[in-house]
Amino acid sequence: MKSISRAIIFGFKEILHWHTMKYIISLGIVVSLVWLGIGFALWDYLVSLGAKIIDILPFSMIRSDGAWMLSTFLWFQLTLITFALFFAFFGNIILRKVSKDNYAVFSFVALVLSAILWGVVWFFEGDYIYSQLLKLMTWLPFETVEKSLASLIGVYIIYNAIVVTMLFVTSMFSEVIVKDIEKQEFASDEVVRDNLFSTIKYTIKDSIIFVVLSLVALPLLVVPVVNIVLQMTLWVWLVKNTLGYDALALTHKNVDTKLYKQYSKPIWVISLITVMFNFIPVINIFGPFFGIIAMFDYFKESTSR
Repeated sequence: MKSISRAIIFGFKEILHWHTMKYIISLGIVVSLVWLGIGFALWDYLVSLGAKIIDILPFSMIRSDGAWMLSTFLWFQLTLITFALFFAFFGNIILRKVSKDNYAVFSFVALVLSAILWGVVWFFEGDYIYSQLLKLMTWLPFETVEKSLASLIGVYIIYNAIVVTMLFVTSMFSEVIVKDIEKQEFASDEVVRDNLFSTIKYTIKDSIIFVVLSLVALPLLVVPVVNIVLQMTLWVWLVKNTLGYDALALTHKNVDTKLYKQYSKPIWVISLITVMFNFIPVINIFGPFFGIIAMFDYFKESTSR
């Protein structure tokens, strides 16, 4: 467990270094803009899909679970607004006082603290916020409620698309991501590159299965607790298979299911922490990078012992 903890700490430290963060930010912006553009072009179809899902549910469930979804969406928005306002008022001062490397770290920490701040508010006042939103859902006409929830489902689909694409892109660029780490931490070793291409089949297969299962499970999206458990399960399953095989391919030859099972514990633990990034907007783009770096470090340390 000590080695897993070390790899996790190393992963967190590494994603806050500028040479790693530049990859994260660049790829994150590109992927996000592409999916936002697709979402804008297909918005009517996404809302229509959300409306069809809502039509099969009883109104009492729509009203109750809709209030829960709106509460979660409100937390997302307040997290981003607080982060934006902080830099709007103090951005110039921070730029003058903080170096480029530390500025990236500072931004990351500020966003996490913003999420924690509103998370504490929701922890103590979540029931009250939910009850007030439930009253709002009762007062509004059904058509308005249906359209609002259908729009949230559309946002969810686009957000999930960004998460999956970032994971896929990280898988494709895994060798580039760990190259600098190899030079700094494992200068005497070579990254195994001969069999990296063979792991793409796992990434493509698992991504397709994830998308299909997510679409099938969409009606459960409005069921509190069930939706979080289901979403986390799907994310963990996708992350552990995709990044697990990629990291093994960079540290071992002849990667197979037997070798994968040998490292199942660290893969599960690191994957679970990786998907936690997905619950914080913007921070979600850092998750796959953290996962591949932490797993790579763990496997390299294991093979060098």
